[in-house]
Amino acid sequence: MRVMAFNGSPRKKWNTAILLNKALEGAASQGAETELIHLYDLHYQGCISCFSCKLIGGKSYGKCAVNDDLRPIFEKIEQADAIILGSPIYFGSVTGQMKSFLERLMFQYLVYDKERSTLFKRKILTGFIYTMNANERSMKELKYDQNLKNIEAAMKRIFGASESLFVTDTYQFDDYSKYVATAFNEREKAKRREEEFPKDCQKAYDMGVRFARSLDLTEK
Repeated sequence: MRVMAFNGSPRKKWNTAILLNKALEGAASQGAETELIHLYDLHYQGCISCFSCKLIGGKSYGKCAVNDDLRPIFEKIEQADAIILGSPIYFGSVTGQMKSFLERLMFQYLVYDKERSTLFKRKILTGFIYTMNANERSMKELKYDQNLKNIEAAMKRIFGASESLFVTDTYQFDDYSKYVATAFNEREKAKRREEEFPKDCQKAYDMGVRFARSLDLTEK
């Protein structure tokens, strides 16, 4: 069984990346082969609406026709048993890099057909880990959680199953004194980092374990 994770943050060693690595550790503990891909290392753009993936009889039907760094990634995903995506929240949504990735990943499989909704040939598990500076109360007031659930619904439609982990009130800077950030209490942020973030890491780890166990049962 193979579990892939995709980091939609420009940071490779901060909140989102840490949580994704924890998820993969959980999957690996159950015998899964794992891989983490940093999207900011790749060169690509969002969907260009060429519709080659929708052209009847076309050589790229059901496949993205754009030949860039995502092509080999999509080939790997078609062989994966589960994928976990992670992104910090910028202005209420995922990063531009993640948004472009999702457009390209999902649109190739979306089909305008009365009989079916996806061209993806198998059902796989998918998960999304969101990290944000907003605390849980602000997240709900701004309806971030409701809006981001739309991504989960789209993933479920294409791949068959999806779930989300919302990680709030994250520690944004390694030294708050270096930045203009008087809206936040550094001491409270540090306390939250020390007390709550390990719990979030455990939730991510548990997601990986759960995915791998589900896959193992399916294979048996």
